[in-house]
Amino acid sequence: MLRCAAHQLQCGAAAPTLSLNFAPRSTNNNVGYKSFQTIKNFQYLYCLKQLIAAPHYVQAQKTSMRKYFFVIIILFFNFNIVTGQIEAEIKVPKFDDNYSKTVQILENGKTDIDYKSFRESFIESKQFKIASEKSTEFKELKKEMYRQMSESKYDSVITTTKKMLSIDYTSMTAHKILRQTYKIVGDTINGGKYKTIQFGLLKSIVNNGDGKSCENGWPVIQISEEYFVLNMLGVELETQSIDGGSCDRMEVVDENGERKVYYFEISNVLKGKQSLKEK
Repeated sequence: MLRCAAHQLQCGAAAPTLSLNFAPRSTNNNVGYKSFQTIKNFQYLYCLKQLIAAPHYVQAQKTSMRKYFFVIIILFFNFNIVTGQIEAEIKVPKFDDNYSKTVQILENGKTDIDYKSFRESFIESKQFKIASEKSTEFKELKKEMYRQMSESKYDSVITTTKKMLSIDYTSMTAHKILRQTYKIVGDTINGGKYKTIQFGLLKSIVNNGDGKSCENGWPVIQISEEYFVLNMLGVELETQSIDGGSCDRMEVVDENGERKVYYFEISNVLKGKQSLKEK
C-alpha cells in the first residue's frame, strides 16, 4: 500500500482501482513491468491530489465518523424500543452436580434426556436449597409473569420466565409460558425447544403410573407439580389429603361436573424436605 508520508494518509486504499488484465500475453518482461509502473504512477498522482486536499479530507472523515457513530447509537436504542429490551439468559448453576450439568445440556439444545432422573437430581442438588431460599422471589416472579401476560408484554414475559427457570429449571409452568410466548413472537426454534422440555417433564410424571391409586400414584418431587398436572387435566381441586403417608389424594371435579380422584406419590417430596433440614 502506498502512503503519502507527509500526512500518513493511506492513499492507496482510497485510490480508484484500474481493472487491468495481468495475464501474460508476451514473453517480454518489460511489458508487464510497464503496466505495473503505469498503475504506480496513477496512484502517486492520486496521492498528490489527496495531499493538497488533506486538511479538508481528514476533517471530512472525522465528521463522517461522528455521523456514523451517532447513527449506530440511534439504531441501537430504536432496536431496544421495538424489542423492549435485550433478552435475558437463563443462569445455569455452576455446581458440579447432575442437576447443573443437565440444565446446561438442555440449554445447549440437547433435549433427549431422562427427565425423571433430572427432576429427582434437583432435590439432591445445591440449587434446590437456593430455590427454597428464593421461594418468595419465585412466587413474585410468577405473579409478575401473569400480569405481563395480561398486558401482552411478550419480551418481559420471556425475561421473567427465564428468571424463574434460573431458580428452578424443573418448573413446568415457566417452561409452558416461555414456549407459548416464543411461539407468539415467531421464534419457532426456542418455542419448540422449551415445548419439548415442558412435555418431557410432564410425561416423566404421568407416564409413570396411572394416578388411580396410591400404589400407582404419579411420582412428584414438589407439590407444585401436582397442581400443574391437575391444571393440564382441566379439573378443579376440591379436597386434598394424605393417604397412607406416601400419597396425596386429590378429589377433583372436571368440566362436566364429574367427580374424580387422583393420587400422587410424594416420597421424593418428603425426601426433599428432609434434605433441606440437613443442609
